[in-house]
Amino acid sequence: MTELIPVFDGHNDTLMKLYEAAEPDKEKLFVEGSPASWHIDLPRARKGGLAGGMFAIFPPPLQRTRRGNAAPGTDEPLASELGRAEALDATVAMASILLRLERAGAVSVCRSAADIRAAMAAGRLATVFHIEGAEAIDTDLAMLDVLHGAGLRSLGIVWSRPNAFGHGVPFRLPSSPDTGPGLTDVGKALVRACNRLRIMIDLSHLNEKGFRDVAELSDAPLVATHSNVHALCPHARNLTEWQLGAIRDTGGMVGLNFATGFLREDGRMDPNTGLDVMVRHIGALVEALGEDHVGFGSDFDGATIPATIGDVSGLPRLIEALAAHGFGRELIERIAWKNWVRVLERTIG
Repeated sequence: MTELIPVFDGHNDTLMKLYEAAEPDKEKLFVEGSPASWHIDLPRARKGGLAGGMFAIFPPPLQRTRRGNAAPGTDEPLASELGRAEALDATVAMASILLRLERAGAVSVCRSAADIRAAMAAGRLATVFHIEGAEAIDTDLAMLDVLHGAGLRSLGIVWSRPNAFGHGVPFRLPSSPDTGPGLTDVGKALVRACNRLRIMIDLSHLNEKGFRDVAELSDAPLVATHSNVHALCPHARNLTEWQLGAIRDTGGMVGLNFATGFLREDGRMDPNTGLDVMVRHIGALVEALGEDHVGFGSDFDGATIPATIGDVSGLPRLIEALAAHGFGRELIERIAWKNWVRVLERTIG
């Protein structure tokens, strides 16, 4: 395919990169070009066809328990809890960066699917304000209203650590996602509040019992923005057959995570991972969910991805790999962006 197909991506951690960067002018860093080791900036996004995506606010610190590209074990501990004050400071700071990028004309912060379509038509990067880990939200949920007013439209209740609302999964392989208790009472209240406010709930990082609680409580499609197929890579972060079935039954969505540790059967964070592995996961997701329920959830700027892609400018290489494996243009366009806009229309409006 010679024509660039637009991509709407389910997950990236670029705001965290900008937050942690020493450069005070965050807008300039994003608009004019970031370090080569980063995955997303505006020039590379345009080159790769990135038309928009969920821009995650992930409150650090990121606790790493392994070194290099070693595979995880079966006893990897769950990351430690993060204090609310620290999480709130980081969350507000990253939200400020996103809003300043919008004022600079670099992105459009989209509050509806109609906003996404309008931004894409105008050639502006369509961003959805997403939070990965709800530690900044108080148990009375007052901050949820404030964040929603600022544009929050997608929320991952947990990252891979416990908080007041539930428990994430540890980075273990082989392991099922059944690694701890379900949602707390306030976690269940958070699900109901998100439904009421039309904030999409992201199930990536949530353990099995918490997943079951959301499936029982939520009246919205079930969505995992950046997760893969457990049958192909038996990592606790990936989705089992019953989880995929639950997502399918609600007309939900899964975004393929490009992180090699969640793609490879051996769980190694190895950039020398072929695109055929990614295509295999995409094929398995399409088979499990149907053609209208699969997309990309790259985890750019938050993970080790295949060197063949490199960064966001390499997205066309994945598109070409799908085409080479028999995916038709219409299906590729659904996977690349149309399915995300469809499910966001059903969740955020």
